[in-house]
Amino acid sequence: QVQLVESGGGLVQAGNSLRLSCAASGGTFSSYSMAWFRQAPGKEREFVASISRYGGTVYYANSVKGRFTISRDNAENTVSLQMNNLKPEDSAVYYCATPTALSWLSREGWSSKRMQYWGQGTQVTVSS
Repeated sequence: QVQLVESGGGLVQAGNSLRLSCAASGGTFSSYSMAWFRQAPGKEREFVASISRYGGTVYYANSVKGRFTISRDNAENTVSLQMNNLKPEDSAVYYCATPTALSWLSREGWSSKRMQYWGQGTQVTVSS
């Protein structure tokens, strides 16, 4: 059983930056590809970014490409999301998630339905 705990959310003004972190426990971290999703009020949970087990491949949603960077530290069992040039439309609860161990999904395959483990989420609010 993998446990995921997010941190780093908060309230920022548009144009500023935030860095989210997700600490994992309960499994061999390097066995899991990792992802960030987000959910705004009244909207479906959507894919933000993913990273392969050793960080060699990353995918981003078009809406965040060029502004967000996903990274991981397998020695520290953490995955991070650096968010720059934040916009009000980035406001949401951000979730760390992972599919089953040793799996990797295609660019189009990163759906919330295919994630096995989720964190509790961290709120990001961007004011205009």
